Amino acid sequence: MLFLADFSVIKPEPGLMFWTTVIFLIFWFLMSRFAFKPIGAALKQRELDIQDALDQAKMARQEMANLQAENEKLLAHAREERSAILKEAKEAKEEIIAEAKERANAEYKRKVESAIRDIENQKMAAMVDLKNKAGQMAIEIAEKVLQRELSNKGEQETFAQSLVSQIKMN
Repeated sequence: MLFLADFSVIKPEPGLMFWTTVIFLIFWFLMSRFAFKPIGAALKQRELDIQDALDQAKMARQEMANLQAENEKLLAHAREERSAILKEAKEAKEEIIAEAKERANAEYKRKVESAIRDIENQKMAAMVDLKNKAGQMAIEIAEKVLQRELSNKGEQETFAQSLVSQIKMN
């Protein structure tokens, strides 16, 4: 302990300085040989890895920008295509509606014409039937009138003679 009590850092002994220097140089040599080179290589490798990661990030950003631009183009194209499809569908709808209206009008006209023909046919049939009935009634009336008039035989002969004389004169 006496040794420690006499020790002073401010005034080192030459032997201690020599051995400290030798040990420090040996330590420095070993550190440079086994520690500094791997640490330096690891730091260099880390620097290269960081630079590579930065370059890749820059390329990824550029690629993302390109993809985003391409996405915008695709979206614009999809919007145009959607508009075209909607326009086409609207035109098809209008065409179908117009065609349906035309068919409905044609069907309506056909049915009206058919109804008019049926009415005319029924009217004609009613007229024919009416004429037939009127003719039949006239015949029945004429028959009854003739029966009454022909009941007198003398008058009939004179009437027949007058008709014959009128026919010959014409």
